[in-house]
Amino acid sequence: MKEEKVILVNQKDEPIGLMNKLEAHEKAVLHRAFSVFILNDKNEVMLQQRAHQKYHSPLLWTNTCCSHQREGETNIQAGTRRLSEEMGFSAELKELFHFIYKAPFDNGLTEHELDHVMIGYYNNKPIINPDEVEDWKWMSIEAIKEDMQIHPDIYTVWFKIIFDEFYHYLEEHKL
Repeated sequence: MKEEKVILVNQKDEPIGLMNKLEAHEKAVLHRAFSVFILNDKNEVMLQQRAHQKYHSPLLWTNTCCSHQREGETNIQAGTRRLSEEMGFSAELKELFHFIYKAPFDNGLTEHELDHVMIGYYNNKPIINPDEVEDWKWMSIEAIKEDMQIHPDIYTVWFKIIFDEFYHYLEEHKL
């Protein structure tokens, strides 16, 4: 299988090239990414537990899905594609905001991403892809915040950063 390429960007989210995903994470090069938060009508977030065979952060809990845009793909198209690939459903997505973060992993790789955060709504069970997702659950936003303080080691590095930004966004905006 051909390795996925990521879109390298500058601080203004302007594309400046492509690079193999693994190389971008080895070199900590800034690239475009997205994070999807799916909520239900009880205002709970659908979390996924990453599959046990993932090359980084296996079995850790994270937001509904996240990945990288492909060349020529809009943020919404990328989020919709990955939501279907990982969680087995589609939902109408809306982009909320974007920000830059840098998060090193224990294995020497680093996420350095300009992350587009999106939200969507869904009330049913997902049909998870076992190559990507081990398990899933609904959790209230407040319960996630509390659990991250008590059990920070069960969440992905990036989710702790992204959730904090998402939480503050919700405090300042009415959805």
